[in-house]
Amino acid sequence: MHRTSFWRSAVVAAGCLAATAAWAQPDTIGSVDTVFKFIGPDHNIVVEAYDDPLVKGVTCYVSRARTGGVKGALGLAEDRSEASIACVQAGPISIDKPLKQQEEVFSERTSLLFKRLRVVRMVDAARNTLVYMTYSDKVIEGSPQNSVTAVAVPASTVIPVK
Repeated sequence: MHRTSFWRSAVVAAGCLAATAAWAQPDTIGSVDTVFKFIGPDHNIVVEAYDDPLVKGVTCYVSRARTGGVKGALGLAEDRSEASIACVQAGPISIDKPLKQQEEVFSERTSLLFKRLRVVRMVDAARNTLVYMTYSDKVIEGSPQNSVTAVAVPASTVIPVK
C-alpha cells in the first residue's frame, strides 16, 4: 500500500469515527441472548430507539445482531449486516426546517473501522410520508440486506423539502 493511500484511508476512518460522535446515542430498549459464550458477553439481538434529529415526534426502533465473546467485549468483532427497522409517530410531528429529499439520519459502527449500520430518511412528498431504510455497508462493498418502514405525516403538517 502506498503511503498516500494509507493516509487517505486513515483520514476516512477518522472522519467516520468523528461523524459517529455527532449523532445522539440510541436508547437501548432491550436485548435477547442468542448464543452463550463462556468468555465475554453472549451474542445477542438488541433493540435500540433513535429519535429523528430533524423530525420531532418520530422514533425509529432498530433491531440487530451484536457479536459477543472476547472480540465483542474488546470492540474487535464484526456484527452481521442484517437489521430490521420500525419507525412510529411517538408524539406530535413537527419539522422546524426543510428536509433533504434523501438524507442519512443515523449511523453506527458495527466493526472496528470500516463497517457501519446506516438509517436513511427519504421524503415521499406526494403521500406526505417519511420513509426510513436501514442497511449496512463497508468501505469496499455494501450489503443487499435492508429493511424499510414509513411514517405517514398528518395532512395538517406539510413536509418542507429543500
